[in-house]
Amino acid sequence: MTLNYKPQGVCIRNMQFDLTDDVVSNLAFEGGCDGNLKALVKLLEGKSADEIIAMFRGQTCGKKPTSCMDQLAIALEEARKEKQ
Repeated sequence: MTLNYKPQGVCIRNMQFDLTDDVVSNLAFEGGCDGNLKALVKLLEGKSADEIIAMFRGQTCGKKPTSCMDQLAIALEEARKEKQ
């Protein structure tokens, strides 16, 4: 199942990923810090949604109340709700 998510309050304009059996694959970001996000895609490919949420939920960026990775955790939580 391919999902698109429009993050709030961060540089990324859109994120897309597949969530199959609670495993994330084909993660892609539009906008944001290109080099950092390319590295994170490589690190997160094949990880479980639980693991990603545990690592990044609540992480902030500078003075912002959220971050790109916090928004990914939120997207994964929402994707799970949609699948139920």
